[in-house]
Amino acid sequence: MKIVIAGGTGQVGTILARHFHQNGHNVVVLSRNLREMPWRAVYWDGCKLGPWLDELKRSDVLINLAGRSVNCRYSQTSRRAILNSRVLSTQVLHQAIAQIEYPPAVWLNASTATIYRHALDRPMDEESGELGGNEAGEPDTWKFSIQVAKAWEESFFSTSTPGTRKVALRSAMTFSPDRGGVFDVFLRLVRLGLGGTTLPGTQFVSWIHEVDFIRSVEFLIARQEISGTVNLASPLPLPNREFLGVLRKAWGTRFGVPTANWMLEMGTFLLRTESELVLKSRQVIPGRLLDAGFEFRYPKWDQAAEELVLRWRHFKT
Repeated sequence: MKIVIAGGTGQVGTILARHFHQNGHNVVVLSRNLREMPWRAVYWDGCKLGPWLDELKRSDVLINLAGRSVNCRYSQTSRRAILNSRVLSTQVLHQAIAQIEYPPAVWLNASTATIYRHALDRPMDEESGELGGNEAGEPDTWKFSIQVAKAWEESFFSTSTPGTRKVALRSAMTFSPDRGGVFDVFLRLVRLGLGGTTLPGTQFVSWIHEVDFIRSVEFLIARQEISGTVNLASPLPLPNREFLGVLRKAWGTRFGVPTANWMLEMGTFLLRTESELVLKSRQVIPGRLLDAGFEFRYPKWDQAAEELVLRWRHFKT
């Protein structure tokens, strides 16, 4: 297959490009940041049509992962960049597909599991999950993230593409042992003795192992009857207290300094990021994948954590 990955130089894009390339597919990455890669890379700015349009012609799969990282402070400048990078890139891909005689058969567009409300009381699947954004008393930064997610999906589904099936990937955190990825960040806290409970510790963590992320993407490409929104997450989210305890055990340490809210706010300010990433309770269930018969290889966090730590150590050496 010819697979075009827009915004494919980040952690998730690299995971997918590496896998598809190693399995003999023709992979083309569209990116502002061109660098040497084992697969082909073509420049695009994510805003307007250009020579990259030719790459979509007679391609089989389009995967759009473009978007400014949310791992930053939500200043007005950052907010505009986060929103525009997602909405504009999706809109320009619609323009491109409309001009192509033979468009890709399927378009997978990134979304986020953070679109659901802060959920301590029950899990959220695609059918019964409640979208957030209107809860009283929630931080402004949380509401902003949900507004971005809604605008992202609106820009994706608002334009019809008769020849191209569309799936929005409401993905949880994707864990791989790659340096700089989200798992690397959590493991660094544990290694430094800072991987204790992020208080209150009852907030749920939704996650997915990279193997299951890749397999679920392949599953969605192959299953022509599936379109719309799909949650990509392990079926077994767990509270922060348990999540970090399992990770400490996998690393081989018992101790981790608990993090109070004020400590977290100070730390995230110094690191130029937002506390929402660890305080919001994400209790996301992949209902549509399970109903379609998808079987997770790493449904439990203890299995996933042990495997990821083992490979992290291997890569380190």
